[in-house]
Amino acid sequence: MSGRWIAAVAVGLAGVGIAGVGIAVAQNGVASNAAPGITVAPRDNPPDVNGWRRAAPRVTRRLADAVGDTDGVYLAAGEEADTSARAADDRRERPPVRSSILRDGKLPSGQGQVWQEYDISPFTRRVTTTKRPEQMVVDWVLRETGYEAWHSDVVSVLSADMDMLRVYHTPQMQRVVADMVDRFINPQQSNHAFGLRVVTIGSPNWRETALSILKPIPVQAQGVQAWMLNKEDAALLLAQMSKRSDFREYSSPQLMVYHGQSIVLGSTRPKQYARSIIPRPGSFPPYELELGRIDEGYSLELSPLASMDGATTDAVVKVNISQIEKMVGMSVDIPMPGGGSRRERIEVPQLSSCDLHERFRWPTDQVLLISRGVVATPAPAAGSVLPFSLPGTPDSNRADALLFIQSRGKIETPAAVLPPAAVGGQVAPVRTGSLPIIPYQPRR
Repeated sequence: MSGRWIAAVAVGLAGVGIAGVGIAVAQNGVASNAAPGITVAPRDNPPDVNGWRRAAPRVTRRLADAVGDTDGVYLAAGEEADTSARAADDRRERPPVRSSILRDGKLPSGQGQVWQEYDISPFTRRVTTTKRPEQMVVDWVLRETGYEAWHSDVVSVLSADMDMLRVYHTPQMQRVVADMVDRFINPQQSNHAFGLRVVTIGSPNWRETALSILKPIPVQAQGVQAWMLNKEDAALLLAQMSKRSDFREYSSPQLMVYHGQSIVLGSTRPKQYARSIIPRPGSFPPYELELGRIDEGYSLELSPLASMDGATTDAVVKVNISQIEKMVGMSVDIPMPGGGSRRERIEVPQLSSCDLHERFRWPTDQVLLISRGVVATPAPAAGSVLPFSLPGTPDSNRADALLFIQSRGKIETPAAVLPPAAVGGQVAPVRTGSLPIIPYQPRR
């Protein structure tokens, strides 16, 4: 056999599958069809385990095809050879990727889409309470048109910067976007302000004397009620409520937000607790307490938008209320290295929370009153010296949460009515209660 090249394909099995494929050359010298720069070590043929020889012809053909590939794919020993072969096969079998952009550089317009740019700088330049005022325009466009309209079979674009809103969609959708942009840049509504008051009443029985002045409006969220009432009736209702001992107000009566902008307020109290135990072998003690954190309190976001003529108002209200009713504790025995054990206490929180995310529309000359129902309120009862109730106490606060939204008309001096949360030209995060984080103290 001297002077002739002897090649054998060695296939090794691991478990029930083929682990690797290699080429062994049993002759001094280099094969004429081997790739340049590849050194192949001689290898004895392994025994025929689980029929590996029967699989060799199929593998040999795949490797031979890969070696002869005109795309410049070369084989290396072991796993690299198999990987290169599979990659070569994939390239030959994979269909070509079709570009979604036409050759002339235009976007697909099968449904009659058109490109339109809208100047939103008259609105964005006067807003100083957020870094990205253009996002407010985008959010309202999505609310008005629906999110699914921009993620369907119609190729569409919705993008905005500080000066321009760029839209690629059908002419019908462009008209909806144009109407929404006109509401933002309307100079007649630029200084239109809305007042916001957040209150709670310990009992919902205030309805007994107020139902005659309330005009209900439909609400989709479960457990939520909303009414319209005249401004004079709203002022009288608030005056009567404030005389009750279970009345509490959470916002300043002078708190306002402008047309097209948003305001975020709230109060939270972080609480830490031991929620689990993490083993730490080799250290002392051989474990570590895993701490958890819960923000107990409420947050509220309001985004009003007046119509072109100012006759009606749309507003999106987001509310989140969470309260720790109690901490369910338990003791865990932990083995110690020198024998014996140590007991540590971990806790599982029992929470009460509710959320509201709703869009309302009502006549601007009316007052909108929203009731979230009797919900958990982490604020203290009237007359309490603490800014929060103590979690786990039998007197868990429950109250009817109410939100009054009223148009205050045009305010000529915007800087005088910026919400207290606006600091340095930016909307500050949700305000936190005055109490510090309660560190966890393990019981001994």
